[in-house]
Amino acid sequence: MGGPGHAGERRGSGRGTRVRDRGTVRLSAEDIGAGLGERATLVQFSSAFCRPCRATRRVLADVAAMVDGVAHVEIDAESHLGLVRRLEVAATPTVFVLDAQGRVVRRAVGEPRRAHVIAALGAAVSA
Repeated sequence: MGGPGHAGERRGSGRGTRVRDRGTVRLSAEDIGAGLGERATLVQFSSAFCRPCRATRRVLADVAAMVDGVAHVEIDAESHLGLVRRLEVAATPTVFVLDAQGRVVRRAVGEPRRAHVIAALGAAVSA
């Protein structure tokens, strides 16, 4: 993976969000420190002084509450540096959308819009 403009990456239309389609990375409940959702999991990497992380937390929690079988897990990036390095998380918030088996089907950097999260969940559920 590279910086902006890397093959397979597209810039989202909302608030500087970068989105990457993924499919080869798999995360387990042990990796994220919580159970996977029955249908999908929203994994958010945050940091203590990240203002967009708070808004991202609200959006993801609201969407997870609206959709049956979807879990939201927030991970403190500073406390999980090994996972941050493995997943090449370079900024917070970074959100991974996992399908029911823990495969990463979407990745976004920046504060997501609710509609984009719902669309990404659609891809995860149909994966």
